[in-house]
Amino acid sequence: MAYSDFTLTKFKKSFNIHIDEEIDLFANIEPIEISDTLINTLKETTELALAINTEKARSEMIITPILLEVRRKSNYKISLFSGTDFNVDMEKGLNGYCDFVISLSSEQLTINAPVMIIVEAKNENIKAGLGQCMAAMLAAQLFNEQEGNEIKTIYGAVTTGDIWKFLKMSGSELFVDLNNYYINQLNKIVGILYQAIQG
Repeated sequence: MAYSDFTLTKFKKSFNIHIDEEIDLFANIEPIEISDTLINTLKETTELALAINTEKARSEMIITPILLEVRRKSNYKISLFSGTDFNVDMEKGLNGYCDFVISLSSEQLTINAPVMIIVEAKNENIKAGLGQCMAAMLAAQLFNEQEGNEIKTIYGAVTTGDIWKFLKMSGSELFVDLNNYYINQLNKIVGILYQAIQG
């Protein structure tokens, strides 16, 4: 079993995690100013990615530029991994590759604690990615514990590039944001991701 095998139902049955879907998680997060670099990149790539309409195109042309903007905003003090194996607990199925992993370590050769954000890319169906993202978030929490890191709050996002759904896990509580955020709310999306890194 791997992250990709987890549906929302399977995740709920497999782990003793309480899921709350009725909270506006990021109402107080201020939108953040974004760079001309990101604006110009997305101006060129978004329409193309949506026309190609594959997970790979959306990941490369929309999601990656947004995550690189968060890395720039953080003065390159975080690491960003794409399509990397993240094997934490094979017996529990917490293994396989993650679309994107963001760590507070600036080392880029291997994933180091603390892992803060998991981003799961989907072609169209956000709901289909929730169980997968939750499993990877739980793995990140376990990974941080195994590495002796005190940070227990992990953030997640399931995104098609143009639609973002955010999650937050703290201990055995997992919150799924009521709202979806859209590409025309880019300042808010970057603000949420940046705030997640700031803790």
